[in-house]
Amino acid sequence: MSIDVNNESGTEVDEQAILDIARYALARMRIHPLSELSVIVVDADAMEQLHIQWMELPGPTDVMSFPMDELRPPSKGDDEPPQGLLGDIVLCPEVAERQGKEAATQHSMDEELQLLTVHGVLHLLGYDHEQPNEKTEMFGLQAAIVDGWRAEKGLTGPSPAPTVS
Repeated sequence: MSIDVNNESGTEVDEQAILDIARYALARMRIHPLSELSVIVVDADAMEQLHIQWMELPGPTDVMSFPMDELRPPSKGDDEPPQGLLGDIVLCPEVAERQGKEAATQHSMDEELQLLTVHGVLHLLGYDHEQPNEKTEMFGLQAAIVDGWRAEKGLTGPSPAPTVS
């Protein structure tokens, strides 16, 4: 799996954890190991510009996903998982830090960025949370992936509660 993490934010973030959880999420979703993903970490000003340009919404947001080849997880009967360029996930540590502090189960900025990375991966794979049934499915899968990764890493304590709206 080719995953690039590029931190342009000026904020120190755990790039290795972002890389690891993205790789874990893609493997869990059975995406071909030769697929490519880019994760970009930006400051609030850059995120606000992207948010306005692509969503026509003011202010910075926590995560944005820009799919490229519109890959989907393989169906149970598929022999070969899909391969291609997944796209870009853009993260904003300033928003992540605030959300982590405001969450029901307070957690660190890095823990929030890990959650947001999984959220972004799921968006790239076609998941959404506009409708209640979609939200239940996506957030359940997101929690399972984050919990599985945390267990594999031997991390203790509660997993971050979803703060993505």
